Amino acid sequence: MSVEILSEAAPATVPVGTGRDNLLFLRSWAQDPLRAGAFKPSSPDLARAMASRVDHRIPGPVIELGPGTGAITRALVERGVDPARLVLVESDPVFCSLLRQRWPMARVLQADAYGAPALLRQLDAPAAAIVAGLPLLVRAPSQRLRLVMHCLRHAAANAPFVQFTYMVRSPVPAPRPRLRANGSGMIWRNLWPARVWTYRLLDHQAGRA
Repeated sequence: MSVEILSEAAPATVPVGTGRDNLLFLRSWAQDPLRAGAFKPSSPDLARAMASRVDHRIPGPVIELGPGTGAITRALVERGVDPARLVLVESDPVFCSLLRQRWPMARVLQADAYGAPALLRQLDAPAAAIVAGLPLLVRAPSQRLRLVMHCLRHAAANAPFVQFTYMVRSPVPAPRPRLRANGSGMIWRNLWPARVWTYRLLDHQAGRA
């Protein structure tokens, strides 16, 4: 996996949730709908629901896959996650530049989110949580399951993999041996309404595949 680490010392001065964010998302969606998955950022309600599944008191990096313009990132920080703990994995270079400005203390990696398991193996400490805003349904079920399982195997014990979907059913084939899946109620104040799914590995010890 080729990873470019981007950082910047300038303060975060670009607010999240502006009309500019909507335009950037729409442009990204128009260029590659399958990669973008949505034509606008997650709503504050959905972002807070995603962040609520992360316990900020548990030490270790918090990985966000496909942060886009940072709607869920902001909710994680507001929940109490130190920006210095964030590892933001985003393939769009324009989004990467914007994320650098907003959270200069975070590690912003321009990379394919499906290479995240290899990234987790390189971290100094097991990940406390993985939060994803990926369009999982454009991938085969086996690829979705592989991403979640491999990420959790290289994360801390009981770490959550948090993902939203516009569908009622889990976007990851579940239940599966050792994989626990819990879905939220429908979050209506989002375009489109969505559910949040949280996945955990049972009987998992950090660092054991």
